[in-house]
Amino acid sequence: THFCRLGERCDYRGSSGEPQQHHDADEAEKSLSRSELLKKHQQRPTGKRTHCCSDCGKRFTSSGIKIHQRTHTGEKPYGCVQCGKSFGQSGHLLSHQRTHTGEKSYSCGQCGKSFSSSRNLTQHQRTHTGEKPYSCDQCGKSFTTSGSLTLHQRTHTGEKPYSCDQYGKSFTTSGSLTIHHRTHTGEKPYSCAQCGKRYFDKRSLIKHQKIHEGVVS
Repeated sequence: THFCRLGERCDYRGSSGEPQQHHDADEAEKSLSRSELLKKHQQRPTGKRTHCCSDCGKRFTSSGIKIHQRTHTGEKPYGCVQCGKSFGQSGHLLSHQRTHTGEKSYSCGQCGKSFSSSRNLTQHQRTHTGEKPYSCDQCGKSFTTSGSLTLHQRTHTGEKPYSCDQYGKSFTTSGSLTIHHRTHTGEKPYSCAQCGKRYFDKRSLIKHQKIHEGVVS
């Protein structure tokens, strides 16, 4: 028998031989810790697509909705310090930066081709396997990437989420909007190495180069 700090007699001992009040206090502390851990766990994102986009109706996780909304607003908060190009996702900026460094740390085990991101490697590997995991629920057509499926689905919905802020003209892809913007700015970033003629987009440059090759009259 001994006296606790508050003068109470603590002469009842549990099976372990320790004073029962001390044992109860330990159990209460453990229970509280478990309760706090459970609360923290419940506050974590569940991965469920509970957030609905007000522009197109698609559903996303709490973090995914913020990224997705940038496709409508055109917001690109991640900028490359070397060339100024901007991106909607930090991961896309990281992949882009490797075009400056030349780093390609992801290699294909079948053909040895290297890529700057694991995502690009995965997409490339499907050219070997023939896998097309993304299917259109309207026509059944399958695609190797989710982005290709998204673009295809717009042929059914008619959705054109990228709008020119000067004339209001809308486009199905951000790339098409970028090319259109150049008609306002006059920027022609693609130049012919043989004659110096410049173009708004790469496709027009390739078509022009065939003139030098004698393919097109």
